Amino acid sequence: MRRLLAPLVSLVLILTAAVPAQAADPLRTYAKDTWKSLVAMTDPATGLVADNIPGDLSAPAAYTSPTNIGGYMWSALVARSLGIVSPKEAERRVGRTLDTLAALKHHDKSGMFYNWYDPHTGAVLTVLPDGTQVTPFLSSVDNGWLAAGLQVIEGSFPSLRAKAAAIRSRMNFGFYFNPAATSPIGTRGLIRGGFWDTQPPGCSVASPEQAVWFTCNHYDITVTEPRMATYLGIAEGHIPATAYFDTMRTLPDNCDYSWQEMQPQGFTTTHLGRQVYEGSYRYRGITFVPSWGGDMFEALMPDLFVPEAQWGPRSWGRNHPATVAAQIEHGLADARYGYWGFSPASNPFGGYGVYGVDAMGMDTDGYPSDIEGGKYDAGFGDCRPAGPPAVYGDGVVTPHAAFLALPYAPGPARANLSRIKSDLRAYGPGGFYDAVAVRSGTVAQRYLSLDQSMIMGAIGNVLARDVVKKAFVTPGFERAVRPLLARETFNVPAGQKLPQLGGRS
Repeated sequence: MRRLLAPLVSLVLILTAAVPAQAADPLRTYAKDTWKSLVAMTDPATGLVADNIPGDLSAPAAYTSPTNIGGYMWSALVARSLGIVSPKEAERRVGRTLDTLAALKHHDKSGMFYNWYDPHTGAVLTVLPDGTQVTPFLSSVDNGWLAAGLQVIEGSFPSLRAKAAAIRSRMNFGFYFNPAATSPIGTRGLIRGGFWDTQPPGCSVASPEQAVWFTCNHYDITVTEPRMATYLGIAEGHIPATAYFDTMRTLPDNCDYSWQEMQPQGFTTTHLGRQVYEGSYRYRGITFVPSWGGDMFEALMPDLFVPEAQWGPRSWGRNHPATVAAQIEHGLADARYGYWGFSPASNPFGGYGVYGVDAMGMDTDGYPSDIEGGKYDAGFGDCRPAGPPAVYGDGVVTPHAAFLALPYAPGPARANLSRIKSDLRAYGPGGFYDAVAVRSGTVAQRYLSLDQSMIMGAIGNVLARDVVKKAFVTPGFERAVRPLLARETFNVPAGQKLPQLGGRS
């Protein structure tokens, strides 16, 4: 009898062992720990999350931003969806944040929020905790991420929909739009970096009609994170649809623009009456449309909310996998760091740094992947000779960049994160530390709420079936934005061979 029972017992043990193994998916553990850091950063009275916190979760920073607040809200949805918090706790947390937001000082005419608030009192900051004096500023990019967070709540918390909509509906992204702004390719209509409601020091453009001072800069690059603000403005009818095509895929390919990273290749076409130069770069055999700095954040953060690859199969559907493949190629084969994932993050040696793959950004003095600032210089045809081969030093990888890559390289991304955790010891009580210099092993032992919320959003979309995207996308948003993405073909070949995405780690 015992002999007969033994195989049955073994089978039961095998079957029951499979349940906890599935429940213990490392991504779920990462999300649970990441949420701990966001809770530690959040003032329980105001529901406002701080900008950052030390690795021991001891003392959150005394300032926050619209981006941070938006990120906390969509992270609460993910925490609820994965069972990390109960529906009641998630509703209570988000509800408190919305109540505080509704009472925060903001710019009445545009509905936009200031860049820095005290998370404990909600006061607009004019002096940062380090003593730096700031003129209160209202950023198009930061307000875009706040509006994204609000739209996610509208689509996922029925009891809080009215509160979130009341705040978001007064945010008019058309306030940032300048129909007269001209890009280097001659298109007109771009969004500004932001504005002040009191005159700031330095460069600004007075607008007596609006009673504000606008930034001197406009956003004119397509593969950058300001496209979220443009999407939102187009969806609400505050920004014309043509604005999507008025940004540049690359700068022109002539010698007047030979200061850019490399000479683009492409073709000129027309969309909605706008002439578009469909330029692209090529790095180590991979063709892609570059971002400004060559980082994962600019390229892929909007994709947490907007199903860009699905809606634009010949544009973003080609570019996102190519971007991820080129980042992997840089980290493993070109710079030979053994790890990858390059994006602005904490500097492991103190402060903050902008990291990326220099070859993948239009800025020729763009974001390096290492502490030393290793420079890639392919030259620009006959206009500018190539520089010496790049020498890369102490490479800085940031885990949030690898999380953003999960939809396009799930195997390599998971393997990369596992090695960052185990080999580099870049993991603490709040999940992955913000960044690590891989050759020296120096870890930035702190957490940034923006980067933690990107991690939460990415995990939520993987484990909870695109929960963030589904909450964000409304029928009206899809009707306005999807056709724009669908009509375009980037100069990125269909089916180009990307061996890194086949499981290389």
